[in-house]
Amino acid sequence: MSYDFHQADDPFPAFEAWLDEARASEPNDPTAMALSTVDGDGLPDVRTVLMNGYDRRGPVFFTNLGSAKGRQLASAPKAAALFHWKSLRRQVKFRGPVERVAAEEADAYYASRPRLSRIGAWASVQSAPLASRAELEQAVRDREAEFEGREPPRPAWWTGFRIVPTSIEFWLDMPYRLHDRAVFTRTGPGDAWTRTRLYP
Repeated sequence: MSYDFHQADDPFPAFEAWLDEARASEPNDPTAMALSTVDGDGLPDVRTVLMNGYDRRGPVFFTNLGSAKGRQLASAPKAAALFHWKSLRRQVKFRGPVERVAAEEADAYYASRPRLSRIGAWASVQSAPLASRAELEQAVRDREAEFEGREPPRPAWWTGFRIVPTSIEFWLDMPYRLHDRAVFTRTGPGDAWTRTRLYP
């Protein structure tokens, strides 16, 4: 283990050290995280997304506001995210309230995406029923024609969300399922973290 989270007062340096190692060892998408939200009935929902931004305010992901997760976050702006790095046999879990990123941050990330991904954000009515793959491909062609010769702007319905963690938990695989775990908790942003070692 490159960073002893049991000796830390702040979980972010430990997460950053593990993320750096995952970027070197994971064969695909080291920033992939399982994102959990709840719907209007309180039923949990989960999907894998990419963390496309990070600083010590928390991890950031982007989506269509009309998607299932966008609608769920509008009604219940809280989430959990789990990073599982199989090559390192490690996990990190974030939990907390969710906030929209500033428009400037969303604009900057959108502009960094490949052109066809930006077109796709316009073409896809994310999470809505789709009659056929051909319908989606036609929508992409229509949007390509619409934006021919100019850069597609960020759609008003496409933006980012930041999980502002009140809990960050570390899990390290150990022999005989006697895993090493610790959770850092705080009341809100800017508050001091409390570290607690957990039974496996």
